[in-house]
Parts: sequence; C-alpha cells; structure tokens
Amino acid sequence: MEHRDVGTVAGLRHGIKPGLGLEDSIRERSANMLNTLLADEYVLYTKARKYHWNVTGPMFNDLHKFFEDLYTELNDIIDEVAERAQFLGGYSLGTLSEFMNAARIEEDPGQYPEAKEMVSSLLEGYESLIRNIRSETSREDHHTDVGTMHFLAEILQKHEKSAWMLRTLLMDWKIN
Repeated sequence: MEHRDVGTVAGLRHGIKPGLGLEDSIRERSANMLNTLLADEYVLYTKARKYHWNVTGPMFNDLHKFFEDLYTELNDIIDEVAERAQFLGGYSLGTLSEFMNAARIEEDPGQYPEAKEMVSSLLEGYESLIRNIRSETSREDHHTDVGTMHFLAEILQKHEKSAWMLRTLLMDWKIN
C-alpha cells in the first residue's frame, strides 16, 4: 500500500506553540511521522482483533489469548502515539479512512486464513512496523526531537518482542 503524506490532514494546531525547544518544522515532521505510525498501528491492531475473533483449530485457546494480548498492547501503543502527536502541538488522525489513507500496512478484507497464516501475517505486520520505525529514527532531521526518538525506541522494543514471539510460533510449526 502506498503511503500518503498526512501533513495536510494532521499538521500542527494553529495558535498553540508548545515551548519544547523544537522548531515548528521539526515538530510538524515528528507529528506527521507519528500519525503515519498511528495508522500502521491501528491497522495491525484491527488485524490482531480480527484474528482473535476468527482463529480456529487445535491451538485455539492459546492463539485466542495470545492475539488478545497483542491487540491489548497495540491499543495502549495507539493511545500513546496519538498523545505524543498532541504533545508536539499536532493533531492525531482518528477516522478509519484517515488511517487507511496513511497506513503502510495492508488489511486483508474478506480473508479468514488458517491459524498459521494468521501468525505469519501478524509477523509481517510487526516486522514492517519495526523496519519503518528504524528508518524514521535513523533520519538525521528527526534526531533533534530526542523525546520522540526515545519514545519510538520504547515502542520498537515492544514490537521486537512481539515479532520474536510470533517468529518462535512459526518455528515451532516447522519443527512439528
């Protein structure tokens, strides 16, 4: 899915200029980047929730609970990302159409895969988030916003752990 710039949708609030020691252009770039991340997180959250509702098979109980744990953590992250954009004096995306226009992660409408494919799809989503966060945090123009970079590093670590757990599940399937 092609990523669209959300700057014209989100942007900075007029008349509110937090005294954070950051130039408006840096705050706006960070807020826009956070809104793109927010959209990605929301799509992955929705996918984890869908899989929680629709998983079947011999691992039903374990996967049903595991997917719930994933979407619960993603829900918390979504709220934190939206609030971080607000801290910077920006707006936060908040509609499904805004999320779909800004997201880099794709949905799978009308598809109800088997449990193994659900795990694989979620792993792809988490790894995409990880790559995108790494890409953003390596950009020189974001380094002056140390608070957002630290915030993203914490999210990155949570996603790395979730990806590792999903990867381990897939490895177990290959062994058995």
